[in-house]
Parts: sequence; C-alpha cells; structure tokens
Amino acid sequence: MKNVEMTVNGNTLTITVDLSKEFGPSSSGKTIIIASTEGNATVPGRTEVVGLNVYRKKHRG
Repeated sequence: MKNVEMTVNGNTLTITVDLSKEFGPSSSGKTIIIASTEGNATVPGRTEVVGLNVYRKKHRG
C-alpha cells in the first residue's frame, strides 16, 4: 500500500491518507496519485476487503 493506513476499533474502520504526499502520475498521465491500496487489501484482523485510490487531476501548464 502507498500512503494508506487502516485501523479497526470495534466495528469501525478508519482509513488515514496524508493528502500532502504524491507518488507521481497515473499510467494515463491525467492524474497524480496520492494514495492507493494497489488493488484490494484485507482489513487488518477482519475478512472485509478495501480497494482504494486517491488522486487529483494533473494541472495543465
């Protein structure tokens, strides 16, 4: 995972992402990747699965 932290407290899943980080352009080049589970990731200690991508549009310039 890149820049994704998952914690479980009881039945509540908290996902933390640092929005100030960047991991470069997406494969299409249209967006900048902020965070990703890089596919599906199992929630720690549980059977649920999360697939997460956080990105922003690339500025033209």
